Amino acid sequence: MATTQGEQAASVPRQQQRRYDEPEPTGWTGWVGFAGIIMVLVGTFGAIEGLVGIFKDQYYLVSKNDLVVSVDYTAWGWTHLVLGVLVVAAGFGVLVGQLWARAVGILLAMVSAIVNIAFLAAYPVWSTIIITLDVIVIWALAVHGREMKVR
Repeated sequence: MATTQGEQAASVPRQQQRRYDEPEPTGWTGWVGFAGIIMVLVGTFGAIEGLVGIFKDQYYLVSKNDLVVSVDYTAWGWTHLVLGVLVVAAGFGVLVGQLWARAVGILLAMVSAIVNIAFLAAYPVWSTIIITLDVIVIWALAVHGREMKVR
């Protein structure tokens, strides 16, 4: 006995039915998961970097006057701490496939890259690593982020 397409759809549980406008999940969802994990990691490191700036100004390589933006390391510390906490929260949202987290994650990765360019003189190797990871996060979320929701 032949079944119609409607009967086949009715026999498939609701959560397994796919809409035509949803992308088929591919192996690229691993990149989105990677981006979420990197966001949590980079946010945690940024928060630690912020705490160092708040409590131990003399840790960094140059004085505040040699930075691109000449402000006190305590102000930089608070900037890194707040940004780090927000990146961690967005990273967890990305891992569970939330659309808001994807959009916020891209925005925060852009802000993080800009902040680390301005902070480059104080901690050059670390800032370069963070900028690189921010670019990878932006790419993964912008290109393949939608697939994570389907997964």
